[in-house]
Amino acid sequence: MANWFDEFQAQHHAVNGVEIFARTGGRPDGPPLLLLHGYPQTHAIWHRVAQLLAPHHRLVIPDLRGYGRSSKPPGEAGHANYSKRVMAADMVALMRRLGHERFCIAGHDRGGRVAHRLALDHPAVLDKLCVIDIVPTLTMYERTDMAFARACYHWFYLIQPAPLPERQIGAAPRFYLDWTLSGWGSKGLDFIEPEALQDYAEGFCNAQGIHAACEDYRAAAGIDLEHDRASREAGQRVQCPLHALWGERGVVNALFKPLDDWRAACAGPVTGAVLPAGHFIPEELPQQTAQALRDFLG
Repeated sequence: MANWFDEFQAQHHAVNGVEIFARTGGRPDGPPLLLLHGYPQTHAIWHRVAQLLAPHHRLVIPDLRGYGRSSKPPGEAGHANYSKRVMAADMVALMRRLGHERFCIAGHDRGGRVAHRLALDHPAVLDKLCVIDIVPTLTMYERTDMAFARACYHWFYLIQPAPLPERQIGAAPRFYLDWTLSGWGSKGLDFIEPEALQDYAEGFCNAQGIHAACEDYRAAAGIDLEHDRASREAGQRVQCPLHALWGERGVVNALFKPLDDWRAACAGPVTGAVLPAGHFIPEELPQQTAQALRDFLG
């Protein structure tokens, strides 16, 4: 891991009542870019992309609340402390602590959902947003059918009341992790370097990591939908330019219309492209991902 991030500083930051682990580096005077990972991973998904973007941007690459080396607090009533609103507030506080009042975001998977909520709750801080292999959470739940339930069974399994999924996954956590990663990629596990896979395992394969991931999804199926519906009823839409990337062999491409779905959620311009990958695009296609971000961010 260290050789990937030789020029990056690793530190825990006390923000919003939790400790958020983040690596920071890249061009000191470059425009700040926040890179957010998804489930069941950590900041390590960005390690190759970060090397390509470092000459151009000041990079902040955290582990989200509940993942990796960041705090994994027990879930609260209604799973509120794992809502995307709270996780987005973590990121705003982190960026301000690092001296960045305005910034851009690229978010993959759950990180994209945190970024979407951040764009709605904190529009003044965000210049541009790139979401990777998602469409809005509310859209995906409202269009649930048999095909989506089969492909994304974990959306419905992880939200079951504790401790059912925690105990079951905890019986063979590394098997579950490897199955999940290999099932959504394009090449088994070959696209993940051993050091990254070890980082994912250390973050996820323990009681706290499994519980936190479940709480993330429980929040998504409950309080996050409440927030999303309230935003829609209030006419809130993403104001900044948004660029969507999605994998040709992924669920989003098969079952949704990413550009149409994001245009419905945005007031600003929406662009995007499908890439020849599965779900884990930053690892499967790091050069194309970095180039797409450079083209979009300028």
